[in-house]
Amino acid sequence: MKNVGFVGLGDMGIGMAKNLLKNGFELTGYDLREERLEMLSRLGGKPAASSREVAENSEAVFVMVLNGDQVKDVIFGEQGLLKGLKPNSTIIVSATIKPSEVREIEEPVTEAGVNLIDTPVSGGKSGAEDGTLTMMTAAKKEVFDNCKPLLEAVGQNIFHVDEEIGMGQTVKASLQALIGASFTAIFESLVLGVKAGVKAETLYEVFSSSGVGSPLFRNAAKLIMERKFKGTGSQITTMYKDISISMDMAKENGVAMFTASAAYELFRAGMSLFPDEDNWSIVKLLEQIAGVEVKKQ
Repeated sequence: MKNVGFVGLGDMGIGMAKNLLKNGFELTGYDLREERLEMLSRLGGKPAASSREVAENSEAVFVMVLNGDQVKDVIFGEQGLLKGLKPNSTIIVSATIKPSEVREIEEPVTEAGVNLIDTPVSGGKSGAEDGTLTMMTAAKKEVFDNCKPLLEAVGQNIFHVDEEIGMGQTVKASLQALIGASFTAIFESLVLGVKAGVKAETLYEVFSSSGVGSPLFRNAAKLIMERKFKGTGSQITTMYKDISISMDMAKENGVAMFTASAAYELFRAGMSLFPDEDNWSIVKLLEQIAGVEVKKQ
């Protein structure tokens, strides 16, 4: 498999596309934004005028857009992937959408003779750029094995979680509940310490060396202390969408989500105040209430 397609060249998509090209794949890509197509061209990829054109030049196509409606339009639209893919080609849904949405896609895709891989990712912009994403992959074992070189080009930790389509998104929704709750706990603990008179740097050093020290904490705390709330590759609207999927899944399964519910409400409030900013901007809401700023001194 040499010819690969990519639809959705945002911060995540363009990083993944770069690594596919780096690993020797011929890549055709499409995005609604002309500047993103120009970025792909500079990387050595071939820009396309539609998803259909991507499909006509590809044996497998990654779909990395924002939500389920966009995924469906990319696949089933008038200029969608199914208009151009050959039998036994593969659609790789790496976008984070509802488990029910990717299951709805499966039957019409397979009826068209096309394979489907359900593989949302985790790792953010840096993971996409460095090729170190974690991938939660659900697909038939044969399809997974055939496409594993593609997944290894963009990811470092690749888990075949199940053969049932939808289980990749189910794992991702569970993960996002944990990540969302972790973020808000980080924000609150930093504001608490600073309000009580501790330097932000001291909190960072102690927390980093404790049992809760992690790349997640270090990255979030560092960006907060440097007051970097835009352009870091983790937009608040995306995380809010992801936690919304987690909460919907919890409702469907009758699971109580006390801490994730609090995170959901904080992200909703943060999104209302800072709609164009990144996850860390939520700390500013907590800072306003406490009357402090978590920043380097």
